[in-house]
Amino acid sequence: MTIGAPFPRQDGVAKVTGAARFAADLEWPGVVEGLLVPTPTGPGRVVELDLAAASRVPGVVRIFKPGELPSIGPLDHWAAGQATVPLMNDQVGHEGQPVALILADDRVAAAAAARLIGIRVEPAPVRVDLETSLQVGEEIQDWAPGRTAVGSVEQGLAEADVMVTARYATADRHHAALEPSVTVADWRGDGLEVVTSTQWVFGVRAALAQAFGLEAERVRVRSVFVGGGFGAKGSVWGHEILAAAAARVIGRPVRIVLPRSQTFTAHGHQPATVQDVTLGARRDGRLTAVRHLGWSAAARTDDYVEHATLGSRTMYACPNIETVDRIVRLDRPQPTFMRAPHEGPGMVGLEIAMDELAQALGLDPVELRIRNHADADPTSGKPFSSKELLACYRLGAERFGWAERPAVTGTRREGGLLVGMGMASALMSTFRFGASARVSLHRDGSVLVESAAHEIGTGVGTILPQIVAEHLGVEPERVRVALADTTLPEAGGTFGSATTMGVGSAVRDAALKLKARLDTLAGEPGLEAREYPDLLALHRLDRVSEEGSWAPRRQDAAWAMNAYGAVFVEVRVDPRFPMPRVTRALGVYSAGRIINPITARSQAIGGMIWGIGQALLEESRVDPNTGRFVAKGFGGYRVPTHADVGAVEALFVPEFDPHASPLGARGVGEIGTIGIGAAVANAVFNATGLRVRRLPVDLIGRRPSS
Repeated sequence: MTIGAPFPRQDGVAKVTGAARFAADLEWPGVVEGLLVPTPTGPGRVVELDLAAASRVPGVVRIFKPGELPSIGPLDHWAAGQATVPLMNDQVGHEGQPVALILADDRVAAAAAARLIGIRVEPAPVRVDLETSLQVGEEIQDWAPGRTAVGSVEQGLAEADVMVTARYATADRHHAALEPSVTVADWRGDGLEVVTSTQWVFGVRAALAQAFGLEAERVRVRSVFVGGGFGAKGSVWGHEILAAAAARVIGRPVRIVLPRSQTFTAHGHQPATVQDVTLGARRDGRLTAVRHLGWSAAARTDDYVEHATLGSRTMYACPNIETVDRIVRLDRPQPTFMRAPHEGPGMVGLEIAMDELAQALGLDPVELRIRNHADADPTSGKPFSSKELLACYRLGAERFGWAERPAVTGTRREGGLLVGMGMASALMSTFRFGASARVSLHRDGSVLVESAAHEIGTGVGTILPQIVAEHLGVEPERVRVALADTTLPEAGGTFGSATTMGVGSAVRDAALKLKARLDTLAGEPGLEAREYPDLLALHRLDRVSEEGSWAPRRQDAAWAMNAYGAVFVEVRVDPRFPMPRVTRALGVYSAGRIINPITARSQAIGGMIWGIGQALLEESRVDPNTGRFVAKGFGGYRVPTHADVGAVEALFVPEFDPHASPLGARGVGEIGTIGIGAAVANAVFNATGLRVRRLPVDLIGRRPSS
């Protein structure tokens, strides 16, 4: 058995030795280096660009001003991160929007020229603060899919013995991938070849084909290793389209490598949210009402909603549930998906509110959640495809030592530090995308797996060989993978925790077909892998290939599908300098069948570290005068380092989900990020008696209750 076995990552050695090649590492004959020049001010209109000094810099090939590139109309393909392409006119929507594109022989010359460009923008009124806009009540728009209602919340609140209502908030955050986005565009006759740091080569192909009026087959997009994407590289952004547009004009390949500062404005961010949560419950803890209202910041001209109320529709059994999502139009860059969108920020409000409810009822927070466990989706009424959340609660509480949690806040001290424990539930919607793959057996006994999926650090290049090995009987080390090229069988984007289900199931299908064909060639079933080379030699075949595919079935819609988890955290707080530190964290997850416990554990632990960042560190603060993100680099945007992370453990309960995928698996890439933020806030309350309703946690100026 290879599925479920702990095989080490096949790409590990290349990455730790530096042998792995990323998009910026590729040699490209004749390439011109492109650099986008952002506006330093907020919204308005470009009235002057002084290019005289910049144009004289040795090595500068050309500088494009707004309106000088061929017009590219609004993009409506969902792969496009934003409908409008920068540099098409003189309008500026936000600070950081490109107002010029420099092409030079090298990046040093381009950077030198950029410093010499004079930019004058006629400013427009600016609105950049989410909470201020809520107070004023302007630019607020309902998002229809975010409005649901089951029963009557008002009636449920009237029947409640205890009610909790409060406002919660999460901060603007950025993806902070180690590798900034890179694109190389090269026109070959009437066709376009692009190498880009992306999570979805077929999405890039579709958007570029629409932008330039091409048949999709005339656009080839490929990717190599991706040094982190987390959603920012899941869509197509302006730099990718502008590289192709400029390359077409000058007749040479163009490469754009985004400077670190531009990654904060060029390809999305997770928008801040404000959430009003109201819970009603009887004395025994049974919920009678859940109301969750969410607001998130959106760009002025493009749509994106952080669906913060999504988890509240499904998480707990309750007869009366109301959810509403609204977007607030601001003069900001376009937001986008960020690892665990929607439930990542949204479960913060719900799970802190549940902790407040447990405190008001005098109930253990784990017991409150168990009493409100949903056996079917409380909004749709659908049965769950598979759910082992109760096992997560019980195993997590036992393994973490939850029974030692102080019943009274602010009463446990060790070495002068206040110590507290907190927990939260985790829920992540299950996204599934159709996929195709090809599996080929060569005469030397090696196997090649081909699919346009991506290795973005999740372990795809390791688990696909395991799946093939399971069904062909070969050693996983004999299996190679070819990924991320539109000349390969199509796959959906590597995002949404969906690749194992989609691509893995397509690879399984191809492997089963190939095994059946080999048995047919042999004239009987049961052929062993050691016999494959002789069989192909007998039939004078260099290789045998089979195509496989998988897509969600219509009947699967009868099931509610999610990944689940129970998260436990211990924090310590120095009363003299109240900055919480996470000393222990445990996540126990219900995510279907685990294909490889090593890669799954790495994904979960990585996600939990993201959650620590959300809880204690990450916040993109905004200048209220310009809308500028104040910190545009790792020197100011804080992400967790080794010193910020204590002992972190991730476990998976045994499970097989027959409805999510033929493999029995669901996704694990994002569930680990969910719940940690709320669990940290709840642990801080247990340690100090200070209730935290805004992340990241800020206790400065607040005195612990003890």
